[in-house]
Amino acid sequence: MTIYKSSDGEHAVKQCYNEVLTLWPVAVESLTLPTHHGDTHVLACGDATLPPLLLMHGAMSNATAWLHNIEEWSKHFRLYAIDMIGEPGLSAAVRLPMDSDAYALWLDEVMQGLSLSNVAIVGESLGGWLALDYANRRPENVNRLALLVPGGVGPQRKFLLKALPLMLLGKWGKRKVHEMIFGPEEKNPSAIDLKFQQFFTLISQHVIPRLDKLPIFSDQTLQTIKAPTLAIVAGKDVLLDAKATQARLEANLADIKVIYQANARHLIRDRSDILTFLMKHNHD
Repeated sequence: MTIYKSSDGEHAVKQCYNEVLTLWPVAVESLTLPTHHGDTHVLACGDATLPPLLLMHGAMSNATAWLHNIEEWSKHFRLYAIDMIGEPGLSAAVRLPMDSDAYALWLDEVMQGLSLSNVAIVGESLGGWLALDYANRRPENVNRLALLVPGGVGPQRKFLLKALPLMLLGKWGKRKVHEMIFGPEEKNPSAIDLKFQQFFTLISQHVIPRLDKLPIFSDQTLQTIKAPTLAIVAGKDVLLDAKATQARLEANLADIKVIYQANARHLIRDRSDILTFLMKHNHD
């Protein structure tokens, strides 16, 4: 099984991943953990004596997605940014059935490989779905959750119907789709932003996107989650229904705070509330 359209494309994506890694702002360890589904790659940084924090990225992405947050967060936590299997990182290119406990079992193996038993998790989009799924199935392993535009709560929007005609219009159309998801490009992009633009372009060119819909959690499933939870949702999210996500989280989670960023896109840029939330619960 592969998620890449060609072996050349896979090589280009992985090469760019390693180039992004050279921009990492703190000392980082590159760990490869064996699992039943193949190797899982993890970027670890921050003092090993600090509390552990797992970082779970979204679809069509990888552990480098946290680059802008690493420097600040690693002062307070031992960070483990995981390349989710089946996504364009350095982990096995295997996509598991989402309507099962397969991802939870995989994450059990990752936790075991890292010698972790109780963690905080930050999850974005697909990674938010995975964080909720894991907190439901393994409540004893998760002490708090911070979710950015989490999947599996509100309905997915029919974005592909809008995006496909634009994608046929060459570079201009692809740029419009990119802006709809991520917001307008920076006027004076930094070296890091330019490298990320290049990386995203390579991923969108060479990786086969997931076409399966994320399973929606039932009210009963959400009600089992007892870990203190922060969720940030985006008013201009073209992929997920932010209002429905907020309403269902507030109705069902025992300890929940939802922040609605009215002008934010699916990529939440302002993440300052996450560290405040995690630090508060660090001292509770």
